[in-house]
Amino acid sequence: MEAYKLWVRKNRDLVRSLESLANGLTWILPERFANSEIAPEAVYAFLGIVSSVNQHIIETPTDGQTLASKEQSIPWSLVVSVLKDIEAVVEVAAQHFVGDDRKWSFLAVTEAVKAGVRLAAFRESGYKMLLQGGEVANEEEINILDENFGAKSNGVPVIYPMNGHFQNVHGVASNGLDGKAGFVSKSLEGRAVAALNKFGQNAKMTSDPMWMKKALPPPDPPAMVVEKPTLASIWSAKGISGRLFLLGEVVHIFRPLLYVLLIKKFGIKSWTPWLVSLAVEITSLGIHSRATDLHQRGGKLKRRKMMWALYVMRDPFFTRYTKRHLQKAEKVLDPVPLIGFLTGKLVELVEGAQTRYTYTSGS
Repeated sequence: MEAYKLWVRKNRDLVRSLESLANGLTWILPERFANSEIAPEAVYAFLGIVSSVNQHIIETPTDGQTLASKEQSIPWSLVVSVLKDIEAVVEVAAQHFVGDDRKWSFLAVTEAVKAGVRLAAFRESGYKMLLQGGEVANEEEINILDENFGAKSNGVPVIYPMNGHFQNVHGVASNGLDGKAGFVSKSLEGRAVAALNKFGQNAKMTSDPMWMKKALPPPDPPAMVVEKPTLASIWSAKGISGRLFLLGEVVHIFRPLLYVLLIKKFGIKSWTPWLVSLAVEITSLGIHSRATDLHQRGGKLKRRKMMWALYVMRDPFFTRYTKRHLQKAEKVLDPVPLIGFLTGKLVELVEGAQTRYTYTSGS
């Protein structure tokens, strides 16, 4: 396994090119969206899992000098990606063996598992906003507690290494509440304090006997340990904005499960699941807009807004409106050589993908 990891890291460009080629070929397989064809979907899911594993190998640091905040016992982003690929196979298999109406029970189970995994990833990340549904690790340094914990320099908590321990500018050790979410500051004040610390260490080394310097090995640089905020700390210290942030993210996590349960109850042709799901999306975004700094998280919220475009691909909106316009465009462009053929193929792929929940769910 280590040899494979080393090969993937050395040939990352080749690996990504092969993955893109293989995934593209699966979209033109015969009977790609036939109800009875489980094999093509299983092949596509397998390639997706391999791609996710390779991406995780490439992004995993190879050196031992990593921040403790980035160390995770379970790679939650990889787990989410694998579950999404498995869910596509579950949908096709359920549709084949139990029918369209009863497949929603199996999809509800998979969405419940995904929601649980995303909650675990949300907690493990220190309650940072999930990126792409948890498939991408959120590496932002400033979290929602940065204005409540630790000493500050230009709004960012400061922690410095002093005698093997990280302390802030007020001399408070980082293992306490004041050190949470702290980082080494790049401000003038931070550089000055760091320089004084280094001067003190150099002075101590100068006063030590020469034989002691030769006998003692050079000390290892201290590892930065950043404690993650807890649910209680956010709830009590951050106030209403922290609570709104948590509420908005939890609502966003459980939206797909609610959507599937409503489809199971009312049917895919009913407007109730479609409208409720859209309302939940808007509510979650509204809560986030009130609880977070849009200047810092505007890009993340913007992607969630872009996912709203998938609602035109979901029934009953697709059947009543989108499909009709696609067929009109195909009819107009059909006489045009090559363009008409490509348009027909594109419409066929869109209509086939629309029949799969996993391709239009955005979860």
